[in-house]
Amino acid sequence: MARKVAALALGFALTLTACGGAGEDDGGGGGSAGAPGNTAGFDGKTIKLGVLTPLSGTVAVIGQPLTAGNEVWFEALNDKGGVAGKYQVELVQEDTQYKTDIAVQKYNKIKSDVVAFTQVLGTAPTLAVLPQLRTDKILAAPASLDALWVREDNLLPVGGPYQVQAINAMEYYFNDGGGTTSDRICTMIQDDVYGEAGQQGIDFAAEKYGFKVTNTQRFKVGTENYAGQIGALAGASCQMVFLVATPSDAAKIWGTAAQARFAPQWFGQSPSYTGALAKSAVAPYMQQSVLIVSEGTEWGDSSVPGMTQMVGDAEKHAPDQEPDYYFAFGYNQARAMTAVLEKAVELGDLSREGILRASAELGTVSFDGLTGDYRYGPAADRNPPRSSTIFGVDPAKPFGLKKIKYNFSSDAAKEFEFKKADL
Repeated sequence: MARKVAALALGFALTLTACGGAGEDDGGGGGSAGAPGNTAGFDGKTIKLGVLTPLSGTVAVIGQPLTAGNEVWFEALNDKGGVAGKYQVELVQEDTQYKTDIAVQKYNKIKSDVVAFTQVLGTAPTLAVLPQLRTDKILAAPASLDALWVREDNLLPVGGPYQVQAINAMEYYFNDGGGTTSDRICTMIQDDVYGEAGQQGIDFAAEKYGFKVTNTQRFKVGTENYAGQIGALAGASCQMVFLVATPSDAAKIWGTAAQARFAPQWFGQSPSYTGALAKSAVAPYMQQSVLIVSEGTEWGDSSVPGMTQMVGDAEKHAPDQEPDYYFAFGYNQARAMTAVLEKAVELGDLSREGILRASAELGTVSFDGLTGDYRYGPAADRNPPRSSTIFGVDPAKPFGLKKIKYNFSSDAAKEFEFKKADL
């Protein structure tokens, strides 16, 4: 996905409260402020939410299942009466093709028809629409894990940021993966704001753990030939490489590395993976050399509270949906938005300003161990989860991933500070 996407928590399963709520705040049944009045995107019965996502193109492998996660959460919620047990939710979807100019066009097309956006997929697309979100006083949930989102009043992030993933990956490498600070540690990053998010985390870890980044290779989305970058990493004798990519590019990168017999320890940031890779020709190489840093747990892992609910909802509302952690991220993202909407109903105001106020007054939302709890409230005071899970590739597992180390937080990740985007 992109920095300043995708990202991503695996196997989010979240239990609806009796009144259809999503957070831990009380009063989700309508509140004492009276019923909210009609406003843009709300006709007194139905709440409309926008979705800006790539439904076509190479990044549709993320956008389609992630949007399905949004849909399943809200369909299950509607079955229970809807937001606050009384208001149905309708999604208004537009295909951004993972292009910033199209994302802005589609945003302007539907902004007057929705109360908020429950998904804007990708770091670059989110940055592209953020100035307008500020001007229009609209709340949006980024399907991206950049650290910049934490301090944005107009954004509703979920999960541990990409920078946290990178820092925790280094913690695992040194403490559990046999690595040392004298190893030749390298990075290969998408040449945009998404790539820079992962690089920022590695650079922060380098300062905290006392290692140097030996070599960094950048690439454009959709590059066809990665022989040059792989050759440079091999020439630098890299022993560990942190990769920031989306699945289509990651497949070609790891395929090129396998052909070149270059086999360092790879760590892939969460959006670099998709389940199809575990069924591809590059799977044996990935089993040997690739770990994925993400969130949550394996699909169907009943040892983590809430998993049964999500799987059950998927089986009922999307019976053809295969295990997919992008689906899980979208499901979880919708849970956070539901918590905001129920707070807005409690306050009696589903207008744009009312929803922003509700977001600022929202407390901690629990995600039942499938990602860390997120402390919301005023953007300046938010505290996102600092936890990650390390996965290995295993074609026998749902979605092709097995958990190696679940839901851990490094001391270094806890020290990372979040700053507001300077636009």
